[in-house]
Formats: sequence, structure tokens, C-alpha cells
Amino acid sequence: MAEIVLTAENFEEKVLKADKPVLVDFWATWCMPCRMLAPLVSQIAEEKADSLYVGKVDVDEQGELAARYGISSIPCLILFKDGQEAGRSVGVQDKASLLASLGL
Repeated sequence: MAEIVLTAENFEEKVLKADKPVLVDFWATWCMPCRMLAPLVSQIAEEKADSLYVGKVDVDEQGELAARYGISSIPCLILFKDGQEAGRSVGVQDKASLLASLGL
């Protein structure tokens, strides 16, 4: 399953009320580290489609969401479980380190 485009309008339904964990990628089009991480995020979305949703928040278009979750550096990945933040990773990491830091 492809990543879900998240906005202030659909965040509660798609993330906070989701029936399984959601990995949210806070990113921007101009951010080179975000572009470096994007293929890895897509790979995780495909590999863990049965147990995890993956969404993307463009911080330039969704500044309110970025501010709500204290995003000061991107890329920032936040894992939500049962509507609560369960893990956070900032910056580019290899897949194993990223999964381990998020408890996946």
C-alpha cells in the first residue's frame, strides 16, 4: 500500500483513530535528507503493509500539524499507536537503525 497523504483535515481519522500503528513522515520537497529517506519509507510501507500504515506530512503545506507535534528538524518520523506517539526518529538512518529506534 502506498503512503497516505496526511493533512490537518484527515489526520485524526487516518492516524489518531487508525486500527493499526501509523508511521508518519514529516518532510518537505526542498529537503535533501527527506528525499534520501523517501525510498526507505516507501519500502517500509510495502513490507509492513499488513501491520502498519505509513503517511506523509508536507511541513510546508501542513505547518499546523508540524507545530502540533513539535517538528523542528526534518525528516522526522513519528510512530503512532492507539492515537499516541510511540516513537520518534529524526534525520537519515539506515533501515535497521530506523526500525530499531521506532520499535518496529
